[in-house]
Amino acid sequence: MNRIPTMEEMRNALDNRNGKTLQDKFASSTVAICGLGGLGSNIAVALARAGVGRLILIDFDKVEVSNLHRQQYKASQIGVFKTEALAANLKEIAPYLSVITHTRQIDENNFNELLCNADIICEAFDGAEAKAMLVNSVLEKMPERYLIAASGMAGIDSSNVVKTRRITDHFYLCGDEASDVEDNIGLMSSRVMLCAAHQAHMALRILAEKYEA
Repeated sequence: MNRIPTMEEMRNALDNRNGKTLQDKFASSTVAICGLGGLGSNIAVALARAGVGRLILIDFDKVEVSNLHRQQYKASQIGVFKTEALAANLKEIAPYLSVITHTRQIDENNFNELLCNADIICEAFDGAEAKAMLVNSVLEKMPERYLIAASGMAGIDSSNVVKTRRITDHFYLCGDEASDVEDNIGLMSSRVMLCAAHQAHMALRILAEKYEA
């Protein structure tokens, strides 16, 4: 009881579930998550559970009480930097996961330094300006990287309108592409998590060499 499984035991469990060939691809990959709020923290949990080998976590905010209804943090972590809090939570889920944290704001001047080792980049920002900066920077300066962005997960509309769309060979967009939190329609944890799951699953599909049409 209360014994943490060995690395071999945890890996064998994933191999038995998904197959060793696929798990080898996941385990040898690096995914960067830019923004650790409702999207990013849920993306990170999904990828950690899937056995992705390394996650790069980028954010400069601290956990607030207003985050708790949709983000993967605990009430006891209020006031802690999200990078530190999420890294600790992920280690409880996947103790052998490699986590690299950058507690800083990503911008046009440092994005290449922060993202150069990532196979896949997940955009998970709240603000439109930050989203546009990252998408435009990666598409222009790092066109060989896979980029998965999000647009539209606010409100309580049907989950069936949230989708993943391939924009270019290396750029995918997840969400309903319409709803906006600025319209005061709320942010439901279930719908935010749904969009995050689309992003995480697309990352896994890319690693598995399965691409959307």
